Amino acid sequence: MTGTAPDPQTPPYALTIASSDSGGGAGIQADLKTMTRLGVYGGSVIVAATAQNTRGVEGSHVLPTESIRAQYEAVADDFDIAAVKLGMLATVEAVETVADCLADYDGPVVLDPVMVATSGDRLLDEDAVDAYDALFAQATLVTPNADEAEALTGVFPDSPAPVSEAADWFFDRGADAVLLKGGHVATDGDTVVDTLVTSTETTTFVNPRIDATATHGSGCTLSSAVTARLARGDDLTDAVRHGIEFTRATLAEPADVGEGAGSVNHLVGVGDGWTPDES
Repeated sequence: MTGTAPDPQTPPYALTIASSDSGGGAGIQADLKTMTRLGVYGGSVIVAATAQNTRGVEGSHVLPTESIRAQYEAVADDFDIAAVKLGMLATVEAVETVADCLADYDGPVVLDPVMVATSGDRLLDEDAVDAYDALFAQATLVTPNADEAEALTGVFPDSPAPVSEAADWFFDRGADAVLLKGGHVATDGDTVVDTLVTSTETTTFVNPRIDATATHGSGCTLSSAVTARLARGDDLTDAVRHGIEFTRATLAEPADVGEGAGSVNHLVGVGDGWTPDES
């Protein structure tokens, strides 16, 4: 008896190095959902496991550095990694381990310097910030929101001059490009301006503001969406544009889950999901 032959596919492979969100809206879970939605096979290196939901972070356990390294080496030994996304790395030791793992990686790296959760809970040890310099030097793109940019650079990027000054701070540390996200910047209330700065040009993405309260996971979703598009071969500007568009879609039709404000919705546009062919 002969069955139906499988039809192997060859999606690009991207890797997220970040921490787990048990609630499913942010972190590793958001990254993998986003990569899947954008046609990329996602793998993961888990740095920490958080006890987390839509109301906040209740606890965090950082994995031993040897476990972090073993996960990366297992993936790098077997897969052709087209792009890497870095999220919550938690401690000095974890940051240094990840930087060492990526020392010989020559593909695109998107660094989301996750410091504080949407709920306000701190996710990065204060003494770990200086250790990020090695990662900035490896970053194709850094994606701080305005509060993270201010905490790192001392500049709140709410107009062109401070945006340029903040970007220069990252360039001085070796980053190739910076996306300064505008969601935390107060404007006239009608628009959000995200600014992509490279060594040669500045591109602004101006969109109507979505009056959303269910923003849990939005930063992770944006950075992993950009990573997925880079893995698919987009240039940086197009990857950022597509990443912003997908993230806006997840915010415009949020997931009404949990007892908190909810979460971005990675199932946006899917309806009831996959169904078998009844024909």
